Amino acid sequence: MERFSELAKKRRSHRKFTAEKIAEEQIQLLLDAALMAPTSKGLHSYSFCVVENPQILLALSQSKAMGSQFVAEAACAIVVLAEPEISDVWIEDASTAAMSILYQAEDLGLGACWVQIRERRDADGKDSEEVVRNILSLPESKRVVCLIALGHKGMERKEQNLEKIATLKNEKVIRL
Repeated sequence: MERFSELAKKRRSHRKFTAEKIAEEQIQLLLDAALMAPTSKGLHSYSFCVVENPQILLALSQSKAMGSQFVAEAACAIVVLAEPEISDVWIEDASTAAMSILYQAEDLGLGACWVQIRERRDADGKDSEEVVRNILSLPESKRVVCLIALGHKGMERKEQNLEKIATLKNEKVIRL
């Protein structure tokens, strides 16, 4: 494991993957990272669905009008779910868990990309959450926050642009 500051510089969204499968040990590490993410009151209002079936990945790739097509080429997707009945901050809890998956993927040398599902629509105008819920046969109590496409990197990306980050720091950070 490397320093988090170095990991943060390297982590980028990857939408191109090789055909190589992800080892089961790596999937377990991704899930462990998600389950160790901080949650409000320790309620763990999230859950996960691991998808490795190519037909289901193809179906998930069509769950949004734009920005999800690359899921069909991923080795795996982790669908991040949440239950509003458990916690009023289910979106935040699930998002924190999703970010833990993204950083763990980078630490393992895997490519990953967040695919927003909540509040999105497919090409026919259907609610993306409902589309995913139907594909995976999930109960209504499970809200679909996002899915994370995962695989071995099909290409390398440059590290974060530190000059841009410095500019953003000046524009987006208020210090009192």
